[in-house]
Amino acid sequence: MDNQDRAHEPARLQIEDDLYGLDPDFVRAVEDALEQGDAATATALTAPLHYSDAADLLDRLSAEDRVRLVEVLRADFEPEILTELDESVRDQVIEALGFADLATAISELDSDDAVWLVSQLDEDERNRVLDALSSEDRAIVAQGLSYPEYSAGRMMQRELVAVPAYWTVGETIDYLRASTTIPEEFYDLYVVDPRHRPIGKIGLAKLVRSKRPQRLREIMDDESITVPVAADREEVAFLFRQHDLVSAPVADGAGRLVGVITIDDVVDVIDEEAADDMLRLAGVPDTDLYRAVKDTVRARIPWLLLNMCTAILASSVIGLFEATLEKIVALAVLMPIVAGLGGNAGTQTLAVAVRGLATKELDSDNALRVIGKEVLVGCINGMVLGCIIGPIAWAWFDMPLIGAVIGAAVVFNLLVAGLMGSLIPLTLEKFNVDPAIASSIFLTMCTDSLGFFAFLGLATLLLL
Repeated sequence: MDNQDRAHEPARLQIEDDLYGLDPDFVRAVEDALEQGDAATATALTAPLHYSDAADLLDRLSAEDRVRLVEVLRADFEPEILTELDESVRDQVIEALGFADLATAISELDSDDAVWLVSQLDEDERNRVLDALSSEDRAIVAQGLSYPEYSAGRMMQRELVAVPAYWTVGETIDYLRASTTIPEEFYDLYVVDPRHRPIGKIGLAKLVRSKRPQRLREIMDDESITVPVAADREEVAFLFRQHDLVSAPVADGAGRLVGVITIDDVVDVIDEEAADDMLRLAGVPDTDLYRAVKDTVRARIPWLLLNMCTAILASSVIGLFEATLEKIVALAVLMPIVAGLGGNAGTQTLAVAVRGLATKELDSDNALRVIGKEVLVGCINGMVLGCIIGPIAWAWFDMPLIGAVIGAAVVFNLLVAGLMGSLIPLTLEKFNVDPAIASSIFLTMCTDSLGFFAFLGLATLLLL
């Protein structure tokens, strides 16, 4: 099969090579068609793409080719593409679409996606898009935007199926067949009382297996979980994970059913929160793969400046022992070992602690036990590594005491790493600060400063 034939198979899954990624030959074929102004070929190539693959393609293209592809796709542009794009790429695509087409795309989205997309716009763009929407769509989006940013109200979908408890299975099935307002896809039906408060739910599979004369109250699950509209999205994700939910109703302050959260949105939240924690631990506030250089520099430099300040603190500790270093140069050679082991051990503990806090496996009830365990692990690891590096340093510099000094310093620093790696995120969590944001910087400061102090302090006492 030649490249041209392969290029016309964009939906083909590259299981052996790319593991479901877009075929590079296909991407190059699209780029060639766009650069040559061959709209017909570009349309033929991209028309079969799933919207997430189309978004992936737009992410990969240059800024010029993105604009060209938007023009190619404009007539049949799938609104869901906008929800899958990288933030900086999405801004370029929205600019290329224009507000009239953007408003049309938003009106075709599910309500939860529409609210999310409008929330990503700046205030001026948001107002212009809202003005372009129909009064009904504008009211739905405005209501969604009135809820806190990371709440269940922002996540929920307004399209749902609510039915009274006195209906029979047959009446409900007939209603579902005849209605033009029910969602295209749904998992559960929600049974409500006369005040529109959820009192139970029925899975679609259970409904179609039940006999037509049965009343819904007889087959509904009356112990279903209802999510408060103001609940944090991480709490919602925890709830879904803990109870293996596929969907859950959302109720307002008066207990009325106002929306539904489905598993696909929860998967996105779990993925975003995991990625966010990973990036924050590295001192990167957001993914910037497609950002301009100046924006990337602006986002990263504050954390590097803070890290520089903590590094100066560690250097000042070294400066206290300048005379010792001048007399025993071997200490300067061995110092990075102490700091490196402490930093890596602390990062291991930190990753476990931050993850435990995120999944609610670590809290105030078991904090002391977890801290004690990590300190013990750090002490044992320190003794193992100290017993290895001590004889190496002794043989390296032919100084028995320097082996004892670095061995003891490694034990101490790994103990500190275990203590601080678990204590720092717990402390930040206590003060309502995201542990993923600043934990790594404070941890490095502790392991470097205290590690250097222990190593050089012991060397001053024992070797001079």
